[in-house]
Amino acid sequence: MLKSSIALAVLLSLAAAGCKSEPTSEKASSLTPAKATETAPAEFKARFTTSKGPFTVEVHRDWAPQGADRFYNLVKLGFYDGTRFFRVVPGFVVQWGIHGDGNAVMQHWRGAGLPDDPVRQSNTEGTVTFAMAGKSSRTTQIFVNLADNSRLDEMGFATFGKVVDGMDVVKSLYSGYGQTPDQASIQSQGNAYLEREYPKLDYVKSAEITK
Repeated sequence: MLKSSIALAVLLSLAAAGCKSEPTSEKASSLTPAKATETAPAEFKARFTTSKGPFTVEVHRDWAPQGADRFYNLVKLGFYDGTRFFRVVPGFVVQWGIHGDGNAVMQHWRGAGLPDDPVRQSNTEGTVTFAMAGKSSRTTQIFVNLADNSRLDEMGFATFGKVVDGMDVVKSLYSGYGQTPDQASIQSQGNAYLEREYPKLDYVKSAEITK
């Protein structure tokens, strides 16, 4: 029952959390869906440098073309730089992908859900997947499976890549807060909320396409 509840919690990524619009800054305007339209290579790697060390994700576009393209563009845009690993549940998932500037950036992504990819690769340990809140709702949040979570396959979670180096780093990310951080507050206030209420969270220093 607990595992089922946790799995359902991942569905509720609050990608469409309601927050009032804010004026768009120059930085925020460079991190919009309109800037994320490139087609990803058939295969590529993305290196994440975190507060605990680096890890590398290898992406296979044929696993989930829509997801791979979105991830490729988000990394290239620097979207994940500074984002906190706000949900870390040992034996289940590590999740991140809400921008540190909160609503100034996230307001632009709430209507940018991707069409669903079919599930071609199972949610096994180390695979990387977009969080979602129902049909065509994937936007920016992603998670790494910390165990065999193949039960997520039937829910439509389409993996697009796998951690090929640094899985020990992923498993070492601070997990003391579990699922406590409130996603609506992160969406609205960004890192200001997390730094105030959950200061021990690990974070992405930078992410880049390496191949």
